[in-house]
Amino acid sequence: MTIITKSIKIQSKGESDIIDLNDMISEKITKSGISNGIVTVFVAGSTGALTTIEYEPGLLKDFPDMLSRIAPNEINYEHEERWHDGNGRSHVKASLIGPSLTIPFKDGSLLLGTWQQIVFVELDTRGRSRNIILQIIGE
Repeated sequence: MTIITKSIKIQSKGESDIIDLNDMISEKITKSGISNGIVTVFVAGSTGALTTIEYEPGLLKDFPDMLSRIAPNEINYEHEERWHDGNGRSHVKASLIGPSLTIPFKDGSLLLGTWQQIVFVELDTRGRSRNIILQIIGE
């Protein structure tokens, strides 16, 4: 078994930016030379998250709308009281979604559903440079 660690650098536009990572991850798997295995995808940072979604305009609007109902801008967050950085809701949303995914691949191809894309969701209140870490494990 081989383990290869790679990273993907992305730049987000700010809160609710959703970035499709499928092609970038597939490229790293291809270049790794590993044909079959799993890839763990992890975002370093406490206000970004990873999930899968059908990357289409309706869901790109529905998903952030749903998050704003769960963690609205207008309520008090204790994080704000301590740090005064305006992103308490960002931390709550990121904790709900999570920082990592593990996806199987076979013959160098991600084993995802027809309409399923791996996405990074920016939850911070401003655009950020992000480092997405991949661990490609297999043979």
